Amino acid sequence: MTDEELTPTTERDGPVSVFRLEPELIDAVVRGDADRREDVALADAVATVLPWHAELPPEMAGHLTRLIRYFGGDDGLLRWLDEHPGLPRVVARAYHLVKFLDEISGVSAVVTALRELRERNPYPPGLEPYLPPDTDSGSLSSIAQHIESLLGDGRDGDAVALSLATIEMLTAVARRAAQRDPELRGLGEYVEQLRREIEGARAPG
Repeated sequence: MTDEELTPTTERDGPVSVFRLEPELIDAVVRGDADRREDVALADAVATVLPWHAELPPEMAGHLTRLIRYFGGDDGLLRWLDEHPGLPRVVARAYHLVKFLDEISGVSAVVTALRELRERNPYPPGLEPYLPPDTDSGSLSSIAQHIESLLGDGRDGDAVALSLATIEMLTAVARRAAQRDPELRGLGEYVEQLRREIEGARAPG
C-alpha cells in the first residue's frame, strides 16, 4: 500500500464532500492486521467523511456501514475514533454532544427551561448565529446540525467553540429542567461530563 493511498483527499462539489474511503484500509482493520499507520489513516478518513454520512454515494455509505457494523454500532465507531488524537477525537466527542442534543431537544421540561432562559438572554454568548429565533422542540437539534455542518466544512475549531458555548447554556438549562422534572436530575452531571470531553478533545496523546 502506497503513501498516496494512505493520504485522504477531499474535494468539494457544492454541499457534498466527495471523499475516498479505501476498502483496503477497512479490510485491514476488520481483519485485525492493520498497522498503526493504516489505522490512523482510516480514522482520519472516517472523521472527515462522517459529517457527510447522510449525503454519501451508495458505495461509500456501504464502506462506512461495514465499518460501523464491525465496531458494533455507532457508539463503537466513536470509541475507536476517540482513540486517535486530532480530528478523529474531536469528531467523536462532538458527536456525543450532537447525539445528546437530538435526544433532549423534544423533552418538555428542557424546552421550557430553554425558553425561560432565553426570555432573559435570547442569545447566550457564542450562540447568536446558531440559535433559531423561536424556542421549540427543534431548537437544540438545530444546534446539533450546525455542529455537524462545521465539522463537515473542516472547521473543527469552530465546532469545538460552538460545542462549548452550547454546553455552557445547557448547564443552566439542565438545572432548571431538573427542577421541573425530577427524572432529569442526572442531566447536569452528564452535561459536565460532555464539557470535560470537549475541552480535552484537542489534547495530544
